[in-house]
Amino acid sequence: VQLQASGGGLVQAGGSLRLSCAASTPTFSTYHMAWFRQAPGKDREFVTAIGWDNGNSYYSDSVQGRFTIFRDNAKNTVYLQMNNVKPEDTAVYYCAGGNRYLGEYMYGYNFWGQGTLVTVSS
Repeated sequence: VQLQASGGGLVQAGGSLRLSCAASTPTFSTYHMAWFRQAPGKDREFVTAIGWDNGNSYYSDSVQGRFTIFRDNAKNTVYLQMNNVKPEDTAVYYCAGGNRYLGEYMYGYNFWGQGTLVTVSS
């Protein structure tokens, strides 16, 4: 399974950005999907995750209320809508997927995208 993340770029604080992650597999609808991020010099951290059926979603405290994860199984794509972004949201954002685990533990996911860089200017 290949995951292709896109949509990163430069955005001003308070602005919005939407990231996409397209999967190469027709069984995308059976996978739980997540977004993680890694800021320069820091460990990769959990951002949000969504269940295979859109039923459950989870957010880190730092993005709760500002970011929204959603998916379109017909397009094999998961999205991350980022609103009211802050300079501390600057990071490389990675999408991840798997069919056995849904949550914030990064090693629970089997497949990873290459990352897309988001830079938030103050």
